[in-house]
Amino acid sequence: MKKFLLILTAACMLLAGCHGQARKNAVLSGKANVTTFEEKQQQDIKNEGQLSFDPSAAAVFNFRYAAKKATPGVVHIKSSVSVKAQNNMPDFFKDFFGDELWRRYFRQQDDAGVRMGSASGVIVSNDGYIVTNYHVVSDADSIEVILHDQRTYKAGIVGTDPATDLALLKIDEHKLAFIEFGNSDSVEVGDLVLAVGNPFNLASTVTAGIVSAKARNINIISDKSAIESFIQTDAAVNPGNSGGALVDINGKLIGINAAISTPTGVYAGYAFAIPVEIVKKTIDDLLRYGKVMRGYLGIIISDMNGAKAKMLGIASTTGVMVDSIQQNSAAAKAGILPKDVITKVGLHEVETATQLREVIARYKPGEKLQLTLIRNGKEKIIEVTLMPEQLLSVTATPSTELLKKLGVGIANLSAKEKEMLHLAGGVKITTINDGTIGRTTQMQEGFIVTKVNRKPVNNTDEFIRSLQDSKEGVLLEGIYPGIAGIYYYAFGL
Repeated sequence: MKKFLLILTAACMLLAGCHGQARKNAVLSGKANVTTFEEKQQQDIKNEGQLSFDPSAAAVFNFRYAAKKATPGVVHIKSSVSVKAQNNMPDFFKDFFGDELWRRYFRQQDDAGVRMGSASGVIVSNDGYIVTNYHVVSDADSIEVILHDQRTYKAGIVGTDPATDLALLKIDEHKLAFIEFGNSDSVEVGDLVLAVGNPFNLASTVTAGIVSAKARNINIISDKSAIESFIQTDAAVNPGNSGGALVDINGKLIGINAAISTPTGVYAGYAFAIPVEIVKKTIDDLLRYGKVMRGYLGIIISDMNGAKAKMLGIASTTGVMVDSIQQNSAAAKAGILPKDVITKVGLHEVETATQLREVIARYKPGEKLQLTLIRNGKEKIIEVTLMPEQLLSVTATPSTELLKKLGVGIANLSAKEKEMLHLAGGVKITTINDGTIGRTTQMQEGFIVTKVNRKPVNNTDEFIRSLQDSKEGVLLEGIYPGIAGIYYYAFGL
């Protein structure tokens, strides 16, 4: 178990079936007239005077304006989960919560055979569309939405996206207050923010903090295509805040609160929100198509650092290095090569792998992007046409399935790396996502595996064969460049 457990904000994570009737009841009112939720918001603000507070109030150094503007647009979500389904909770959730914590944050009703979970949601249009976390409603038997004025409605599910932990709900009502979208790209570390939600069943609670970091990947979303690029904040967020709003000083939505990092199960100063630019793309797709249309480059990437910059002979340590490329992928067809360093997607500067994944996730298959990259010390611009994920999966092999299970990306060491590190060979762990290694070890990206079960491995083929030959436990031995000592990681297959 990691020393610092990463758990989802709401102990209201629901794990029982929310698909049948609730999904059928979703009414896509106004669908034909909606281009995007953001455009619909602007039209409604203009036509109906929604959110018509005096903006000069924001100049006063307090949070009254933002709180007054945002609070009516945040709802209380109550979901019921059958006790039978709850018994099927995955072991890793039991490890996170434990029986005592689960009982503490869920109101058990033994006579009815259900448990009730409490969370939050954000109204994004005046005709009843609400965004919340996927983990809040994924398997609920029924979903109840309570508005700021205590009106109560049954909600249906329009669509869900496990990869971003987002869900779009619908209630049958009109002329609702909603929260206007902001722009998470313009948010900077140090900006003042408010979290609005219903922690511990305390309705319409507002807490304040600052943006502590951006583009955080905490490896908490279990979907194989997980997109994690959280806004980190120190605003107090607790169980029940899941799906609630993170707003700026002007009361505009910049994120959906999703997770906390804590050793106790309650607020410890680290909370994480899904950026609103990801939210907008996701819910627009869910409304139009019923699923998210996401384009893929087909590359395995890792963050740059001083050692990589020296190896490539470049001065900059910012950007994302391409470690390997999937065959027949968008990147391969565009001519992207291993060891290319991507620095921009269009006008978006990218400094980390997490940022690059977030930006690419905003585009659909078939869309063309311009990538700015450094190759052999020179800047180059390449146009790439994104492809759907399923076209990339046709080349899947037992080895790729094994790496998916482990949750890692791997690459061979270059001749320069082997010379610098005085190694005959080895395998570099380029990425760590959700999987066995990420959940059961403290391994960090950049680790170089030199032995598997005490036997040397010089390249990725030997690494894969050694793992496939392992009957039960695996012991990896290796080093971190620039750090003294030998490190060992053990796990089961």
